[in-house]
Amino acid sequence: MTTKLDDHAGDRAPVAAADARRPMGVVGSVILVLLVLNALLTLALEALYLPTYLGSVAFPASAVVAGVVNVLLVAGARSVTRRPAVLGLPVVAWAFGFLVCASAGPGGDILLGSDWRTALLLFGGLLPPLGYLYIQANASLFRHH
Repeated sequence: MTTKLDDHAGDRAPVAAADARRPMGVVGSVILVLLVLNALLTLALEALYLPTYLGSVAFPASAVVAGVVNVLLVAGARSVTRRPAVLGLPVVAWAFGFLVCASAGPGGDILLGSDWRTALLLFGGLLPPLGYLYIQANASLFRHH
């Protein structure tokens, strides 16, 4: 394990010799922007399908879909960079969009109501990708030597 200067930030981060950080470049930046936009688009669809019913029973399947999709978005960002702060951008955009959807609009309309399904969407959409980010940021602790 060696220590290498990380991009232009000036901070030091331990990296393995074979796992050198790749510069993002223009293509990497475009991919990251598309992943952030995809996070906002999927949030809109998840909020739209949150009040789904299966017969007469509330069935908020979009809360589970949110967790899976957000983990996949973070994994997609991992193809561009290994920096945890950059990996978390799709999740940050999703959380910001969630707050916007939970706020009242100009006419007083709110997309996400104050009930258990909204809480399930929040925790289902944030906890799995944050757990994945934690594992990626501390990957050296989870490797068996």
